[in-house]
Amino acid sequence: MTKAKKITLLIAIVIIVGLLAYVGITDASNQLVACPDCGETGQVDCGDCGATGLVDGDDCEACEGYGWIDCETCVSGEDDETIGEVRGSLWALLPPIIAIGLALITKEVFSSLFIGILSGALLYSNFSFTGSLDAIINDGLISAVSGSAGIFIFLIELGVIVALINKAGGSAAFGSWAKTHIKSRVGVMLATFLLGVLIFVDDYFNCLTVGSVMRPVTDSKRISRAKLAYIIDATAAPICMIAPISSWAAAVSAYAEEGQGLRLFIRAIPYNFYSILTLVFVVAIAVMGFDYGSMRLHEMNAKEKGDLYTSGEKNESVEVTPSSKGRVVDLIIPVVLLIVSCVFGLLYVGGFMEGEGFIDAFANTDATVGLPWGCLIALVLIILYMIARGIISFKESMDCLPQGFIAMVPAILILTFATALKNMTSLLGAKYFVGDLMAGQAEALGMFLPAIIFLVACVLAFATGTSWGTFGILIPIVTAIFPAGSELLIIGMSACLAGAVCGDHCSPISDTTIMSSAGGQCNHLNHVSTQMPYAITVAAISFVMFVIAGFVQNVWICLPLGIVLTVATLFVIKLIVNKKAKA
Repeated sequence: MTKAKKITLLIAIVIIVGLLAYVGITDASNQLVACPDCGETGQVDCGDCGATGLVDGDDCEACEGYGWIDCETCVSGEDDETIGEVRGSLWALLPPIIAIGLALITKEVFSSLFIGILSGALLYSNFSFTGSLDAIINDGLISAVSGSAGIFIFLIELGVIVALINKAGGSAAFGSWAKTHIKSRVGVMLATFLLGVLIFVDDYFNCLTVGSVMRPVTDSKRISRAKLAYIIDATAAPICMIAPISSWAAAVSAYAEEGQGLRLFIRAIPYNFYSILTLVFVVAIAVMGFDYGSMRLHEMNAKEKGDLYTSGEKNESVEVTPSSKGRVVDLIIPVVLLIVSCVFGLLYVGGFMEGEGFIDAFANTDATVGLPWGCLIALVLIILYMIARGIISFKESMDCLPQGFIAMVPAILILTFATALKNMTSLLGAKYFVGDLMAGQAEALGMFLPAIIFLVACVLAFATGTSWGTFGILIPIVTAIFPAGSELLIIGMSACLAGAVCGDHCSPISDTTIMSSAGGQCNHLNHVSTQMPYAITVAAISFVMFVIAGFVQNVWICLPLGIVLTVATLFVIKLIVNKKAKA
């Protein structure tokens, strides 16, 4: 670490300690805001009787005939009485800011995340030693592991499948085919982009599948791992957010009013400027053949020196000697089996086999169950296929099990710590603070409200690392502050979804960002730092477009204008970059 970075780190530590001390002395993290569920009354309508107090002519047992029950959201931990208020303050965002800041300074993600978790636990427990340990272990790590267990299983299963394909020679054969059929770096980047667009069902599935399939090809054309990770990330959440049949569409539908979720989601797609313009940005920058920011250095090193990493550890999987019998079909068939099985798994968990319609099954599914469910079926079928083909033995297929697990350990660790940090932020009431802030300022912001919603969603998703949590907080607020059926409601919904994707895209503690690093086998902080300038560029353009959309309220004017503005911005940046290179 350089002297300048040591000084920066020392200053950061002093600031962190000072802020924690201030919060501890003033008790600022224990501020209360109005409970969003009961509106400060401490009571909510009884769901069993529909607030009538009667069930089949008799008093409702749940509410004892009153028609209301105590609000569970704002129950006081001391006397079990509802108080009409919940914990929520600006300081709830301090732990993730600490973690992100330290990660960017030290380039060390594990310790940075843990310090963020520790600071959150200290604030939550009012600096109690045993209370902090309890928060870290029970509310943080154990809750993170139990809540993410399905994704961990999916990661391991997918890691094993990648190891099997590599051992069978499918990846090597596809790489050799691609070298002769895809001649240019631009062609490879566009092929990676296209595959990412085609796998729109789920972002986790997208990240790891696209990475495992295209990594040998991008390596052969000397495309840096940072650039590969960026293309993966830019076609994961953004494409899922504009695909009506995806786990993201299902999640959004669940947060809106019953029966209105999918309709609102589809109507919001054309105004989702960040997602759409990110896709335009990826294609444009690939065709224009230039890079800027720290990505430029990574791409120059890859092209001129063959160094795909530039800095940080090399997240390579264990070297294996591929089978000489491997063919391209030995990659295509496993990938097809994987896609079909995972889609079937998602539909099955959503109730498709029990009579639910295709769209309803996707709306009701749980990706953390459906993906490992389908991936396990695919894994068994792939092993049987490869043994039947005679390209690997049963023992070799079993040897791939620990290899696949080992390859995914870094991603699992980061995901565990990042989820624990999110849990700390939730305990401190970040969502209640943001919701209260937005609801209070809605009327004063007027036509600028979509742009403000976009910014708030960006900041919240960046700080918490969750886009789903972000639009879960903001969608009920958006639907409440805009007139039902109005164009401004659709624009506000789009701003909420776009901002959630943008913040998630930039955040080093986002699960999708972590999955993209794992898919591209790229150093995680390299991925974060190289994609940040690109994401911020598109975010700035999107903010301008939401300002315009708030007044114009016509998608046929706004969307083409946004596309033109994106391409024009890239031309200007290219001129500046070329001018600096010649200077």
